[in-house]
Amino acid sequence: MPSTATLTERYISATIRSLTPEVQDDVRAELEGSIADAIDARLEQGDDPAEAERAVLTELGDPGVLAAGYADRPLHLIGPRYYLAWWRLLKLLLIIVPVCAMGGVAIAQAIERAPIGTMIGAAVTVGISVIVHVCFWVTLVFFILERTGADTGVKWDVDQLPEPTQNGAGRADAIASLVFLVLGVGAVFWDAFIGFFPTEGAPIAILNPGLWPWGITFFLGLFVAEALLTVVVYARRRWTIAAAAVNTLLAAVFAVWSLTLLVQGELLNPEFLRFVFTDNGVTDETMRILTVITGFALIAFPIWDIVDGWIKTARARRG
Repeated sequence: MPSTATLTERYISATIRSLTPEVQDDVRAELEGSIADAIDARLEQGDDPAEAERAVLTELGDPGVLAAGYADRPLHLIGPRYYLAWWRLLKLLLIIVPVCAMGGVAIAQAIERAPIGTMIGAAVTVGISVIVHVCFWVTLVFFILERTGADTGVKWDVDQLPEPTQNGAGRADAIASLVFLVLGVGAVFWDAFIGFFPTEGAPIAILNPGLWPWGITFFLGLFVAEALLTVVVYARRRWTIAAAAVNTLLAAVFAVWSLTLLVQGELLNPEFLRFVFTDNGVTDETMRILTVITGFALIAFPIWDIVDGWIKTARARRG
């Protein structure tokens, strides 16, 4: 048998059914009065009664949304109170956790002498799984905070305001980069002419002496190119696509060059390796593991430098 309830009765019933019994009667009375008044206003303007009722209910919108307003119940997963904290934490964890997990798996696969395809597949699989878990659990925590109204204890204050990128921050980045590069060049010369690792006799150089002069000259050339890039970026007061591309090229060249020397056994001083490891009972298998870890470090730092350059470029373009 078809229902004889009016659209208004059906709308009010749909609205109050999710409310607690204590407020249902009050909400029903309020809606009946407001809907009737709105329909009367349209009738006075000459609207058809049926069309007037339909128009008024359409303007009120979804009864579920209206009911949530009466119950003070949020319809969003994470609201404005926690959204920025959720987004900042999620971005930070997605930058750190998957990379560390993928790197750890790749190192373990390399140590086990797994094929390159197996290594990449395992790392990607773990990376995807970690990304899903990070997104789910971080969102779940903030969903619970949203529904319970708990206080995270994190308060914003003016000390968190960023420095203008065209002034202090750019100068600070340039100075830090140049100081680091100067220290790197100084360390290379100190290692070559004085030696870093103390022994009972003369200190031992860490880098292979056979790199002199051409290998070290190439290495120092990369340092000089990086320093010039830093000066150019500071002079322009911003990172550009061209600067990020040059930075990527320099980092990639350094990674390939140093990794090739490491694999060929020409990067580190054999005397240093013998004195520190071999003469102290370190096995060949342990040396292979240490070589793998060193290789991943030589890849990880350039990758971080490349990512950092493109992030700064993206921020500069948005600014």
